[in-house]
Amino acid sequence: MSGSDKDAREAASRPLAPGLYLVATPIGNLEDITLRALRVLKSADRIACEDTRQTQKLLNYYGITTSTVSLHEHNETERTVELVELLKSGGRIAVVSDAGMPGISDPGTHLTQAAIDAGVAVYPVPGANAALNALVASGLDTQRFLFEGFLPAKMNARQQRLQALRASLTEPLTLVLYEAPHRVLETLADVAAVWGGACRVVLARELTKLHEEFLRGSVDEVLTQLKERDRVRGEMVLLVEAQPADKDAATAEIPLMERIAALEKSEGLSEMDALKKIAKERGVSKSELYRELQRVRQSTPRHART
Repeated sequence: MSGSDKDAREAASRPLAPGLYLVATPIGNLEDITLRALRVLKSADRIACEDTRQTQKLLNYYGITTSTVSLHEHNETERTVELVELLKSGGRIAVVSDAGMPGISDPGTHLTQAAIDAGVAVYPVPGANAALNALVASGLDTQRFLFEGFLPAKMNARQQRLQALRASLTEPLTLVLYEAPHRVLETLADVAAVWGGACRVVLARELTKLHEEFLRGSVDEVLTQLKERDRVRGEMVLLVEAQPADKDAATAEIPLMERIAALEKSEGLSEMDALKKIAKERGVSKSELYRELQRVRQSTPRHART
């Protein structure tokens, strides 16, 4: 037996040490849980759950009888005080979300920080994660990626966030997003507006579940496939082959009013359509450019605006 095997066996045979355990749980298939995670859930004094009813299904499946308590976005601040007191007295608390790793677009971060501040040991217990599962099976770049989680729900805020992300990039990477089925069409349209309809994307749907699916292609192609369906369902991860804005492009150096005039003349665009195109070129929001245009006009003598 190797030294590492012996250490692992000894660790498994020892009583669970006091502390906070962040336990990854299956994102679909109930078999996707580690032996260590099961041992921690069985041995903990209490399991803090995003939704106790959801977690109870997992516990029942594996015959785990540990008591549970809710820990979700609406009560995390108050519940943290109670749980930290238990931890400080030597308690062993396991934290789980409905699926995946707690703290990743799920409750758990506040309690983790409070436990660290109180000098309590915090132990990550690895396991399933939707973002990483989607990434490694996407076929996109896995060496450089950015996990953004959920974008803002409102259209204007979502578009501005995507534009800001593009403007912040210095080299290509894979952008990893979570999205709800009722907003995925809008989000894909926003991605097309920022990176163009030919931008390569992958939509991973219902990962590890019976109807797991990967849609791969350009934004326009994936949008077309989804629009042909009566209804779009399931948990989703959207991956975008994100290209940086061309910071060195000559158009970025042309004064704004000159660029607008050139587009109006060469392409027959209206001022607002020209602003929209320039915003894409520069990787900024149209509203930001409009404010810049107003500042330029206010600082430019009327006779010099032609």
